Order: sequence, then structure tokens, then C-alpha cells
Amino acid sequence: MNSPTTYLTAALYKFVSLPDYQALQVPLLKACQAHRIKGTLLLAEEGINGTIAGLADDVRDLLSFLRQDPIFKNRLADLEHKESYANEHPFYRMKVKLKKEIVTLGVPGVSPTKKVGTYVAAADWNALITDPEVLLIDTRNSYEVDIGTFKGAIDPKTTTFREFPQYIAEHFDKTKHKKVAMFCTGGIRCEKASAYLIEKGFTDVYQLHGGIIKYGLEEGGEDFDGSCYVFDNRV
Repeated sequence: MNSPTTYLTAALYKFVSLPDYQALQVPLLKACQAHRIKGTLLLAEEGINGTIAGLADDVRDLLSFLRQDPIFKNRLADLEHKESYANEHPFYRMKVKLKKEIVTLGVPGVSPTKKVGTYVAAADWNALITDPEVLLIDTRNSYEVDIGTFKGAIDPKTTTFREFPQYIAEHFDKTKHKKVAMFCTGGIRCEKASAYLIEKGFTDVYQLHGGIIKYGLEEGGEDFDGSCYVFDNRV
């Protein structure tokens, strides 16, 4: 009896200036197709974001393409990714989409390439969030929070990330809330959220580096209550 095929899933993002992002769409799609990769990648002037899957060697070859190919001009040389494995392919097709933002906050001028909150490693996260002076915010949407979150985390009850700035404006004060820690699925939403808070005058802003996914991989997720929604066939 044949053993099931194992597929490697890679979640990736990087905020980096890509003024030529439109010209990158076709070469990137062709590279993914040549390596039999499926999933979705988003390209915008502010960077790249997405999740891809395929056979392990194919995925790693595609990641090498992103980090080394001349069309990216070394702008993705230090691209990080997170890995997981499954016996079934989590995606059905390959898409490379052009966007205004790789994660949509809807506030012009907010860019993690300019300033961002302090990264907190998974190993140091539990100590931070048990500090009584720290305000812990889950930056994900309500349907994600409903199936799992860190104990004591505030749910902004947003349906889209665009609602996050209004929630902050209505509920938090930079003069009262001195320490703010935030987390999301893979880290990307916190990049924008922390950049936004700093733009608004919050000073001690922290974010879980690599998000819940990396925390689960490195720390086992014991202090995360529930499951993590990851936008494909997995939870």
C-alpha cells in the first residue's frame, strides 16, 4: 500500500518597497506553476504576503527563487516563512494578486517599513502578557477570536481589519495605556497595527514575532486557548 503524499505549506510575508510590483506578477505566477505550487500570493507596493503549498522540494525551490532571483533585486533575500505539513493539498489553484496593501488597514501613510512595534520572541511572550500593566489585544477578526485566543486578550470585535483604527480611537488612550501587546495569526497584521499605534503616539508597543503560528510551533501553544484559523483547509 502506497504511503500518503506529504505536502509542505509555507506562510510568508515581507514589508519591503516594491514599486515595480505589477511587473512581478506574471514572472512570479509562472515560477509557481513551473514548481507545481498552489496557493495565493499578494503583491503590493509595500511588499508580498501569502501562503503556498506543494511537495517539499518544490516549495523550497520556489522560496529560493523569491530570495535569489534577479527580478526581485535581493529585496526578498531575508524573507522568512513558517512551515507546516499535511497529507492533503490545502489549495486547489495558484493565484498571484495585485493589491493596494498586502494587509488592508486602509490608513494612508502607515508603513511597517518606517516604524514598527518591538518584536517579542515566542519564548518571551508568556512573560510579557502576564505583566498586569500590559494591555493585550487580539488584532484578528471576531470569527477567528471565537475559536481561539490567548487568555485575557481583548477582542476588538471587528469583522475586517479596516475597523481596527476606529476601535483603537474609541477605546484606548495613549496617556493611560502605556504598554500594549498585540498578536495575530502569522504576524503580518500586527506589523500594520503596531505601526498605526506608534503613528498615533503610543510608545511601548509590542508584537508577537511570527504570530500564533510560530508560537505554536516553538512553544507548543499551551497558553493559547482554542484553535487557530489559518485561511485554508487547516485549523
